[in-house]
Amino acid sequence: MSPNPLLDAALAAVERGRYVFPVTPGGKKPPAVKDWENRATLDPERVRRCWSAGPYNIGIACGPSHLVVIDLDLPKGPDDRPPARWALPGITSGHDVFAALCEQHGQPCPDETFTVATPGGSTHLYFTAPPGARLRNTSGDRGNGLGWKVDTRAGGGYVVAPGSLITAHPYTVVRDADPAPLPSWLLALLTPAPARPADPGPATDGRVRDRSAYADAALRNESASVANAPEGTRNWTLTRAARALGRFVAGGQLRRGDVEQALKAGAERAGLPSRAAQATITSALDWSIAHNPAHPS
Repeated sequence: MSPNPLLDAALAAVERGRYVFPVTPGGKKPPAVKDWENRATLDPERVRRCWSAGPYNIGIACGPSHLVVIDLDLPKGPDDRPPARWALPGITSGHDVFAALCEQHGQPCPDETFTVATPGGSTHLYFTAPPGARLRNTSGDRGNGLGWKVDTRAGGGYVVAPGSLITAHPYTVVRDADPAPLPSWLLALLTPAPARPADPGPATDGRVRDRSAYADAALRNESASVANAPEGTRNWTLTRAARALGRFVAGGQLRRGDVEQALKAGAERAGLPSRAAQATITSALDWSIAHNPAHPS
C-alpha cells in the first residue's frame, strides 16, 4: 500500500490534465486559501510539496480543467422532497430526475463518461466543456439548474476528486473513461441567458415593453447564427437560440410571433425542414418562457 495515497490520487488527477488544489482534510471545503481557482495547478512538484505537508483532500478546478461535472445528488432527509414539477412517480433523487430529463428530451442518458461515486451516494458525471463555452455553476435545489438534486460545476466551481476521503470513505471511480464531450442538448440548457436590460415598466398601448436595441440585436444575431449553422449542429443551434430569445419574450422585450418568424426563416435558410423547425422552436420557446416567468411590472 502506498504511504501517501492522497498524493498518488492528486498526481493521477494531474496526469489526466486536471488542475488540483488542496481541500480540507476529511472534508469538501477548500482550506483558507484565497483564489483557489487560479492557484490550482498541473505542476507535479507543487503537488508533491502540498500533499507531503498534510492529508488534504483533492479539489479539481473545473474551469481551468475545461470540465463540466453533473452532480446527481440524494435527498438530505425525509423532508427533502421534490418540488411540484418533479413530484412524479419514481422520482426520489437527482439520478431519477436526470433520467427523466433525458427521456423528456428524447436523448439517451449520457453515462458513458468518466464517473465518480461519492461517499454520500451522489454520482459525478464528468464532461469536457465545448471550446469557448462560458458555463457557470448551477443548483437544481435553487431552481437555476437542470432539475431537483441535479447540480453542475463548471467555471468558478470545483469537485472533490476520486481518492479523497470523507469519514474514511473514499470518492471512487466507477467508470474509468475519458470524459465525453458535453452533449449539445445539455449545453443548450446550461448556456446562460443574455443580460436582461432594466425593466422600463408596463406598456400603456398594448405593445411589448421597450423593444430595445439590445433585444433587436439579440434577435438578429440569434437568427443569423441559426441561418449559418453548419450541418450537424443546426437543430442544436436552433434550440439554443430559441431558449435564449424566449427569455426576452418572457420579459416583454420581444413578441413571440416575431421570434418564431425570424428563427423559422433562419432555420429554412440553413436547410432545416419547415415543420421540424417550427416544432423545435415551439418546444424551446415554451421551455424558456416556463423557466423565465415575466418579472413584475
